[in-house]
Amino acid sequence: MPAKTFSAALIGLDSEIIEIEADHSPHGMPGMTIVGLPDKAVDESKSRVRSAIKNSNLDFPRGNVIINMAPADIKKTGTHYDLPIAVACLIQSKQLPAIIDDCLFVGELALDGSLRPVAGIISFAIACRKNNIKKIFLPSINAKEASLIPDLEIYPAENLSDLISHLRGNKLITSYQKESDDIIETTFCGIDISYIRGQDCAKRALEIAASGNHNLLFSGPPGSGKTMLAKTVPSIMPRMEQEESLEVTKIYSAAGLLEAEQPLITSRPFRAPHHSASSISLVGGTTNLKPGEISLAHRGVLFLDEFLEFPKSVLENLRQPLEDGIITVSRASGTVRFPAKFLLVAAMNPCPCGYLNDPEKDCLCSPAEILRYQKRASGPLLDRIDLHLEVPRIKFEELAQTASGETSAEIRLRVQKARDRQLTRFEKESIFSNSEMNSRQTEIFCALDQNGKNLLKQAVEKMRLSPRSYFRILKVSRTIADLDESETIESRHLAEALQYRIKTE
Repeated sequence: MPAKTFSAALIGLDSEIIEIEADHSPHGMPGMTIVGLPDKAVDESKSRVRSAIKNSNLDFPRGNVIINMAPADIKKTGTHYDLPIAVACLIQSKQLPAIIDDCLFVGELALDGSLRPVAGIISFAIACRKNNIKKIFLPSINAKEASLIPDLEIYPAENLSDLISHLRGNKLITSYQKESDDIIETTFCGIDISYIRGQDCAKRALEIAASGNHNLLFSGPPGSGKTMLAKTVPSIMPRMEQEESLEVTKIYSAAGLLEAEQPLITSRPFRAPHHSASSISLVGGTTNLKPGEISLAHRGVLFLDEFLEFPKSVLENLRQPLEDGIITVSRASGTVRFPAKFLLVAAMNPCPCGYLNDPEKDCLCSPAEILRYQKRASGPLLDRIDLHLEVPRIKFEELAQTASGETSAEIRLRVQKARDRQLTRFEKESIFSNSEMNSRQTEIFCALDQNGKNLLKQAVEKMRLSPRSYFRILKVSRTIADLDESETIESRHLAEALQYRIKTE
């Protein structure tokens, strides 16, 4: 009878249980054959498993060993299959008792038998719960990460020898117990906004964007402070809710970017890819279908500096995530969906030289160059950005002033109050911010009085606003009202929201 163990395959952010079967023919040609659609890393496990078993003072099965990984139509990628393959081989050779069905094994083996950490532990732990698997054996470094998923027995092992001793009943491994200090409170990073002189309008736009998670585009001459303003956004963002932290942590776990000592991400991500980034690096979907920068910015900030220097094909990839909050990646190896509910902050120059409409320096670009440059961002993409703001040159009087403005902590307090109002409002809606409202929710929570309707009607007719712009203006108005601690959207809230659209029409 073939021996059997269980592991898991990482498919995007999800995981599926994989059955590892081991059989061998004592009189066959010595060696190991792995079937079931393994990739190169899995195929190379033959050498790692053989050496790890030998160096753990155990006997590798003689003859020909066949490893089958089922279901056979799922591509098996990664090095975490080393441990379940080794355990299956030892069961088949009668060096271990048969393992019951409620155990899952993941871990990469070093040649000396020690266990190395692997990516995707949270997804593996979730798969255990869904399939009624009670125990998970993994590298000790991954134990804290697995403990984020409750109701699992977690057995951390330093090496193959310790695991074998536990399975034989000789020296049991103590199951990992989550400690109270495993989770650290939210930390706020980024540049303090008080260091920026002037630019009060831009700071106000940042406050609105952070409160309602609205996308923001800065346009202005070089040196006006667009990049520095964008880098202050993490310092004024509201705290992460527990559900948000788990969503982000799951993404970083699948990407292999978690820190071992602090597996739960409690700070909102801030991703700033260079404008030379490719579509795959932004969207994700390499050979192993890993998340890209868009998904790594989930529930955080995606900052695109030199916005119009990105290739147009790369920028157009933002359309779906800006609209739906997800990104669907289709490759030859499969199709996966990654979450992508991020706050987009973009900064751009108005023309190639950067001085279009600057009052103190002449623009050197021809009308054709300006038009060609600005067309790098399509109308449908710009229509998905809620707040458009020109950042002018800072005057000397503002630069030379010694009095500092509001600190990030002061602004963050108002932002958090506005976000708390939204969390209360959407308690039964499964969303966290105003920007996530759909059309039905917008009609319910963004009702206007007659003056507001008249003002919005005039704006739609004169500015020729699209239906998308109409709903986005209502959402921004709702956020401005929340900052004003107002239950209703008043005309002044709507007027402020409209001014952030005028510059782009």
